[in-house]
Amino acid sequence: MPPASNLPHWTLAGRSLLPVVQGGMGIGVSAHRLAGAVAGLGALGTISSVELRHHHDDLLERAQGCRDQDVLDGLNLVALDREIRMALAAAQGHGAIAVNVMKAVSAHAQYVRQSCESGAHAIVMGAGLPLDLPEMTRDFPAVALIPILSDLRGIAIVLKKWMRRNRLPDAIVIEHPRHAGGHLGATRAEEIADPRFDLEPLLEGVFALFRDLGIERCRIAVIPAGGINSHERVRELLASGASAVQLGTPFAVTEESDAHPEFKRVLAEARPEDIVTFMSVAGLPARAVLTPWLRGYLRHEKGLQSNAKADPRRCVPGTRCLSVCGLRDGIAAIGQFCIDTRLAFALKGDVKKGLFFRGSEPLPFGDAIRPVADLVRYLLTGLMPAA
Repeated sequence: MPPASNLPHWTLAGRSLLPVVQGGMGIGVSAHRLAGAVAGLGALGTISSVELRHHHDDLLERAQGCRDQDVLDGLNLVALDREIRMALAAAQGHGAIAVNVMKAVSAHAQYVRQSCESGAHAIVMGAGLPLDLPEMTRDFPAVALIPILSDLRGIAIVLKKWMRRNRLPDAIVIEHPRHAGGHLGATRAEEIADPRFDLEPLLEGVFALFRDLGIERCRIAVIPAGGINSHERVRELLASGASAVQLGTPFAVTEESDAHPEFKRVLAEARPEDIVTFMSVAGLPARAVLTPWLRGYLRHEKGLQSNAKADPRRCVPGTRCLSVCGLRDGIAAIGQFCIDTRLAFALKGDVKKGLFFRGSEPLPFGDAIRPVADLVRYLLTGLMPAA
């Protein structure tokens, strides 16, 4: 049952939703179990589309040693279809299911189309400006479109481009790179604390931009993300005009998260000094827990970068490369590791080998692993669950 709350609902794709959005987290952290549980409560659950075959042993077996990208893409699409349909079944008609697709992934257009064909209610796209998302979804006008952006300039570019195609976003997620986990919406690590990303002033700027462009404020839902970890913060942002809020890491450590229990423990027990920002292979800053693998990588990063060279053979068999990859393309200024492999180790709870993305802020329940229902109820009402 949805938790009782006096906070206003918002509407997406004709569905009335609680003002809480679960962010997409790959590889496989937010798959059908987590997204279906969130949607089942009446909120927006999000599946991360990247490499979902890690949840399907038969697909992993077929991918073993394969270097044919068409075959790998096909396996990932099968996994995505399965996960969407299972999430919809788990939600039992409540809430909504979105799919997060990274623009930086080479096969992003295929993921978008498969998500629409499989019945997803919305497509969320970040890790790059989703300027061509309306074209990719033109055959599916009922599917809601939600870009993830971090500053007013990027929002203006997307809105003006989409308006020339007679399409507006149904919602916009505004993610603060100072607090979010995973890949961050800044080009350099030193930019993440720039005041232009601060959520309340940015909300004011977005609503002013809507007025300048002749867009009714109620036409596009605005959803701030990054560092939101309390009922009080939810109320503050809704009072500033937000339609809903998005959270990632607090959902990643719930009982229903699709990751291994050890993954949840690592995130839940991380101290502030254990959370670091570094340059990922995709050319973006990223935030993660300083595990043994990441500590070792950062210690040798300069040496690895000095030996960077373009060589597709450096890619690990069975992975699907990013559009830009520091390891494969020999780009010395960014990461020199296989992100697919490291995130897959993390999904399985391998602390020695995994890359554990995490947001910067303390978690609502400390190091406790609680059900999704407890988290959503706390965010909406402020009521903490019994110990």
